[in-house]
Amino acid sequence: MKRKIPSTVALAVFEAAARHENFARAAEELCLSESAVSRQIAALENYLDTRLFTRVKKQVVLNDAGRYYADRIAHHLEEIELHTQALMAHRGAGGILELAVIPTFSNRWLLPRLHEFRALHPHITVNFSERPDPFLFRGTNFDAALHFDHPAWTGVVKIELFDEEVVPVISPQHHDLHALREPADLARVPLLHKATRTDVWRRWFDMVGAADERPLPGMRFELYSMVIEAARAGLGVALVPRFYVEQELRRGDLAIPFDIALKHAKRYCLVYPEYKRDSPAVQAFRAWVEDSARRFKGIEPAGETAAAAIA
Repeated sequence: MKRKIPSTVALAVFEAAARHENFARAAEELCLSESAVSRQIAALENYLDTRLFTRVKKQVVLNDAGRYYADRIAHHLEEIELHTQALMAHRGAGGILELAVIPTFSNRWLLPRLHEFRALHPHITVNFSERPDPFLFRGTNFDAALHFDHPAWTGVVKIELFDEEVVPVISPQHHDLHALREPADLARVPLLHKATRTDVWRRWFDMVGAADERPLPGMRFELYSMVIEAARAGLGVALVPRFYVEQELRRGDLAIPFDIALKHAKRYCLVYPEYKRDSPAVQAFRAWVEDSARRFKGIEPAGETAAAAIA
């Protein structure tokens, strides 16, 4: 069935004319004559059977239909141009991997390791976009997602990587770690919470035998990156995934007062649509990220715990 799509030349001319609301300026930008621009616009209007500009004497102004159409096609033309340039740059070799990610996870775990993938596959470019929630791949330009496991992922290949474990971290510059003799002592320090995981501190205290039915007050933050920065600033003690704070632990900006990890229900995984099974770029990334996850699970936790430091 033939697609109902106008000429891309006419669309490109229309986008420029709509942006300038001036045929002469559009013609100058596109290196065309003003009459050529006018003919392309007329051809597009005939195709759509709709006027896009209101013509007042020698001026043209977008009407409501023209503004509606321009707003909806402009970013699609930009995407077509972007993908075309990317394909031309690679000349068909390697390719591009459009990856949806959770921001803090990608910043703290993926990006520090990505140089390995680039060394193995220098002709594959990985582009990142934030998608905090599961989504349907159809209708997007994503090839894969590095995300949490979730029942909402349907019609995908799912590769489980590792579970998330959270540990308490605190700034040794702002708090006396020697005063923290047992896990229950952390209840005396301001608690920092991730807004979407309000029960995690209660679960941790239950696990260490220091259950308390009273409300656990404290500052709440939307992102783990904000929780970590608040802990570094001495605002309190936070429960965060251990690998999120590897650098802070090594530098001594943060310490683990009690190395007791709470295993979360969250599990990190790589997901990609079933129709991408034969994608060389996806399969190359899958092989590398699986290997990276295996090596990561076999590495001892980074950083020295506060308890060891005190001893």
